[in-house]
Amino acid sequence: MSLSETERAALDANYNLRAAVPEHLEYFARYEASSAAFRARARARLDLAYGDSPRETVDLFLPEGRRPPLLVFIHGGYWQRFDPKAFSFVAERLVEVGAAVALIGYDLAPAVDMDRIVAEIRKGLAWLYRHAEAQGFDPARMFVAGHSAGGHLSAMALATDWAAAGLPADLIKGVCAISGVFDLEPIRCCYLNEVLQLTPDQVRRNSPLGLAPRTLCPVTVTVGERETGAFHEQSQAYAQMLDHAGLACELLVQPGLDHFAIIMAMAEPDNPTVRAICRQMGLQVGGA
Repeated sequence: MSLSETERAALDANYNLRAAVPEHLEYFARYEASSAAFRARARARLDLAYGDSPRETVDLFLPEGRRPPLLVFIHGGYWQRFDPKAFSFVAERLVEVGAAVALIGYDLAPAVDMDRIVAEIRKGLAWLYRHAEAQGFDPARMFVAGHSAGGHLSAMALATDWAAAGLPADLIKGVCAISGVFDLEPIRCCYLNEVLQLTPDQVRRNSPLGLAPRTLCPVTVTVGERETGAFHEQSQAYAQMLDHAGLACELLVQPGLDHFAIIMAMAEPDNPTVRAICRQMGLQVGGA
């Protein structure tokens, strides 16, 4: 992709989410406070290691009851910021209705590249499947969700050949991609690549929009009404691709929400994202 100065400036503006949402620091503070409060009262197993890196860890939150389904949540931060503990709050409503929730960590750019980040998520999901019985959830009911960069990584999980790793081909039973990035070429061509250092080959290997899904599970693609045009375009294109591939795909635009509000809203009762995940998992929430 070759861009003029004007085109590059427009692309940068579309992906500069902190500039698009001036109150982003207020959201980050709310994430941390809500997460700390939830961890203090939750039934949790924190910092479970799935690899050798200090960031290759899982925080697992468990409901009452035996062998619940598991939602694996992958945090955002443009592959270069945050960790799972900033987003513990997303587990609360799901745990209340009987789901286990695992928040998975991964190494960040520029210390590692995109290939490594994707490989770590795959390794973490495989670890969760293999340790499901010991950790107390049902390995036959694993679902994945993620926000922003986590939405991208969730989609990469759907495009993974799990059978090649000796795991069930349908390891992932459902996906919810929240405000995700599914084509990395605009990322390679905007200011974000100063840190990410994506190559054309890495873009091809790690863009879900160009990769066939490996299982026909249900997918929800959701985006906030107040997000930038680029995020609407990314979500619409990915939902169309999945629909053409034969998946049951719902594109859900959430009124009045920006890129940071859409994830904070998961802490609210009867939230549309939580309802969509619960429908996939066969759980009842908010009358759904």
